Amino acid sequence: MNRINKKSQENKKLLSIYFTAGYPNLDDTVKIIEDLEASGVDMIEIGLPFSDPLADGPTIQESSTAALHNGMRTEVLFEQLKDIRKSVTIPLIIMGYFNPMLQYGVAAFCKKCKEIGIDGIIMPDLPLAVYENEYRGVFEQNGLENIFLITPQTSEKRIREIDAASNGFIYMVSSASVTGSKSGFGDAQESYFERIHNLQLANEQIVGFGINDHETFAAATKYAKGAIIGSAFIKNLTENGVKSIPKFIETIRN
Repeated sequence: MNRINKKSQENKKLLSIYFTAGYPNLDDTVKIIEDLEASGVDMIEIGLPFSDPLADGPTIQESSTAALHNGMRTEVLFEQLKDIRKSVTIPLIIMGYFNPMLQYGVAAFCKKCKEIGIDGIIMPDLPLAVYENEYRGVFEQNGLENIFLITPQTSEKRIREIDAASNGFIYMVSSASVTGSKSGFGDAQESYFERIHNLQLANEQIVGFGINDHETFAAATKYAKGAIIGSAFIKNLTENGVKSIPKFIETIRN
């Protein structure tokens, strides 16, 4: 069973953290992952920086630009992660955009992920139909879960198609905006969370966008299995450095 599925079976609300590989410094990647696990994080999304990150807000865009300037590339990330399973046991997901994966070669990328011990991939710009028709086989051959995103505007028909094509979790975007642009949730978002919960989907849902503290984490996980924090974590890294990771995670949990 994939590590994502095992983690989803635990009787707890899951905290997933997104960070940009190679930021703040090129060689911080492994230490950030190890410190996040040691601090009690349940899953980690490792951001592969891209020059045109359409779904990302300014905080993640800036971290991606800095990481690229630091020298982060797909090959560099794979080299950094080659021994990660000697020290880390929680699910690891690579999140990025399809262009770098395509340039590397989809089959080669997936094979490398399997060798390293990556559990899933999130590519917001890889359409469901293209994945199912062209790439599902190579993902499955390498034990990789492809994580799809839904938004408040996604139709029930589309959500059920995504649910049928998934075997990990569904990334439930809290709003139609870019990452890091909202603070707190209104009635419309809470209604959306409840509506998706009531669909009784086969896959767990994990909420992303707009979670930045204990209050928003609790609100996001009232109906969902877990929540993802990205922009707020990167802001913390920018302002306080890698050493601040345990304290940051503690403020989310408590």
